Amino acid sequence: MRALVVDDEPPALSELTWLLEQDGRFDTVLPVSSGTDALRALEAGDVDVVFSDISMPGLDGMELARVIARFAARPQVVFVTAHEEHAVDAFAVQATDYVMKPVSQARLARAVDRVLDGMPRGGPSEAAADRAGAGPAGAGTAEQPTTGEAPDERIAVELGGVTRFVQRSAIRYVLAQGDYARLFTATGSHLVRVPLSTLEERWADAGFVRIHRSTLVALAHVGEVRQGQGKLSLVLAPDGPELPVARRHAREVRQRVLGD
Repeated sequence: MRALVVDDEPPALSELTWLLEQDGRFDTVLPVSSGTDALRALEAGDVDVVFSDISMPGLDGMELARVIARFAARPQVVFVTAHEEHAVDAFAVQATDYVMKPVSQARLARAVDRVLDGMPRGGPSEAAADRAGAGPAGAGTAEQPTTGEAPDERIAVELGGVTRFVQRSAIRYVLAQGDYARLFTATGSHLVRVPLSTLEERWADAGFVRIHRSTLVALAHVGEVRQGQGKLSLVLAPDGPELPVARRHAREVRQRVLGD
């Protein structure tokens, strides 16, 4: 099998990786230190099971599991955590097991047994073949409907210590802020720890297009296209703002918006 280990604490990440490598049932054990890095790893290659901490900054383990649950062919998830209070939530996201820290080799082996029990009849090779055929759908997180339209996605955002969810369809445009991105809706904005380039790739099938080095726009919210003096801009409905289109992106934007 191929395993992905996710934990923001280096000692815990190193220990769990080592324990899984000793198990003998894994060809690959890949450690990453954040939920965002985990999504990148899942997009880059086949993974049979994700062993994830829950309490992590940015995209935490529970939110990561919710994203994984929307994959067309999803890897299994095993939570490895020091907190008991999330056990009920783990069942809601169909986690295969819930392992308490500190982790013993015997307890981890039982979790791996459960992972194997949950594999398709053909084992890991058949699971990998399923993913190769299906792949993560749409924005890399959700199964595509038969119509070919990308289903809506819920994005976890934090405000004042409270996690809320914003529908992707409500997002009008996105601005890059370093390794973060600010999502703008009609009622406000939210900062998420995801690079703009990642959102551009994930949301391309949902009608988001790059119009500037730092700007991603949802075409569904474009109300006007303004052209003049060699400049192009998009006005979002119903009341703005007006966003300039960089020269290097102008041709693609015209094709996408106007069909030129």
